[in-house]
Amino acid sequence: MKQKLCLLILFIGCFCSAIAQDTQPKEILLWPNGAPGSEGKTGAESLRITDQGDHVITDVNKPSIMPYLPAADKNTGVAIIIAPGGGHSELWITHEGYNPAQWFTDHGITAVVLKYRLAKAKNSTYTIDKDELADIQRAIRMVRSKAAEWHIDTAKIGVMGFSAGGELAALAAMRFSPADVNAPDIIDRQDDRPDFQVLMYPGNISRFEVSKNSPPVFIAGGNSDRQDISQGMAELYLKYKAMNIPAELHIYAKTGHGFGMRASNKGAVTLWPQEVLLWLEDIGVLK
Repeated sequence: MKQKLCLLILFIGCFCSAIAQDTQPKEILLWPNGAPGSEGKTGAESLRITDQGDHVITDVNKPSIMPYLPAADKNTGVAIIIAPGGGHSELWITHEGYNPAQWFTDHGITAVVLKYRLAKAKNSTYTIDKDELADIQRAIRMVRSKAAEWHIDTAKIGVMGFSAGGELAALAAMRFSPADVNAPDIIDRQDDRPDFQVLMYPGNISRFEVSKNSPPVFIAGGNSDRQDISQGMAELYLKYKAMNIPAELHIYAKTGHGFGMRASNKGAVTLWPQEVLLWLEDIGVLK
């Protein structure tokens, strides 16, 4: 009897483990046969883990996405592509990628963490405006191509970026292209315009351009960040206001750069994810 009980417990444990593994997010290459501009680059990614447990990645030659899919009974049909920051030389992919992705997924939003190529990594031949931008644009098109499979509304796909990733998300919201229905690659038949953008303490704000067809924007950061970001966010908000595009701005009084989503965050800044949800309700993306 004891032997049967042990076997039953072992079976249940293996079954639960298999289910858990099956539901874990899985990395999907943006270009399975190699990204344009990465031909001949076979170097492996580098990973370091900080004392606080952050995973920091560099040397990306195979850009990818990692989708976090909500439970069917929670799915809102909204998707958000998350670009972590790291000065275009590395990706701080835990507190600016995995953590927010899990939070938004728990709240019914399909969250997709983008691992993009890095223009300022050591010996990199990539550029922000060509290769990094191509990665996020491809990610948007790929997510749209998965709409039926992942139960996403194709009109509710947005981008979120932190710091350097915020610059990348902003570029995607400025330089989008219509669908090419005759493209040989089925993914490239989708358009790459994000339906909304969430810019978290974005870098290089002075280069951001706003047009009448720019998507709505949520901007957030810290008052103690460096001036080009803390003041630049306010100036960017005014650009959107002048164009009459829905915009929301949060500048947290006693917060600096790079807060992302950490268990150690305290005070008002901990509320930014909930404020994003409320903003998405206000602009009609979430119901």
